[in-house]
Amino acid sequence: MVRRELPKHKRDLIVERYQSGEGYKRISKALDIPRYTVKTVIIKWRKYGTTETLPRTGSPSKIDEKGRRKLVREASKMPTETLKELQEYLACTCCVLHVTTISRILHMNGLWGRVARQNPFLPKKNLPQKHVGKCVMV
Repeated sequence: MVRRELPKHKRDLIVERYQSGEGYKRISKALDIPRYTVKTVIIKWRKYGTTETLPRTGSPSKIDEKGRRKLVREASKMPTETLKELQEYLACTCCVLHVTTISRILHMNGLWGRVARQNPFLPKKNLPQKHVGKCVMV
């Protein structure tokens, strides 16, 4: 089952009604929100004094947005560079990251393979001579 966050204006409305003296049951019926949700909103409001969305738990990111952009720019500019070379580049410029972290950041930005770009330019002498002078009906 998908759990969705309650919008800020609804949380504010719940707290407003609670402050005016309404109970959990009456608020939940009026706004068509489960009683438990009303209860948790009010408990969080009492504890933290705000109805803002609180930051989630988790480890902070090893690399900031500026370093991330720098990494993606460098990887796009030099597509044949290995992840180890990118790791050394980042170590001397901003931060020390593991190879898998670098790979994950590149994947999140749509850069998958570490191979050279294909060059679409072909000089006339290298064009295939297969259909020269022939009309091909499709």
